[in-house]
Amino acid sequence: MDMCALYLPNAYEESLAKAIVNCAYIVHTTLGPGLLEAVYEHCFCHELKKRKIPYARQVAVPLVYDGNKLPWGMRLDVLIGNRIICELKSVELMMPVFHAQILTQLKLVDLHIGFLINFNVPLIKEGIRRVIR
Repeated sequence: MDMCALYLPNAYEESLAKAIVNCAYIVHTTLGPGLLEAVYEHCFCHELKKRKIPYARQVAVPLVYDGNKLPWGMRLDVLIGNRIICELKSVELMMPVFHAQILTQLKLVDLHIGFLINFNVPLIKEGIRRVIR
């Protein structure tokens, strides 16, 4: 891919992105901040399921390094529609490494859109970051 080219999501990806934001909003409004990441992941996926949005949790992604295949190279928190990665957090402070993490995940699975969602914020709009590779 040309480094100068800008990735433009298609209509399906945009509809998934809107649903992701909506599901995160519903979960955060219902539960508020301060719970474990696993709780938010479960409830977030429940909201996706209610909307009949295809997803997979804790997706193991093999990694090949120098010809060696590692079956447990990384895990994606939630893969939505086989198009969008959601990395969920429940932390006081978002670290730059989290952004680097989702960019690496997108690169390794050859996807372009991800969401970094921190549920440990007063307002969920402060905790949602859309990432485009």
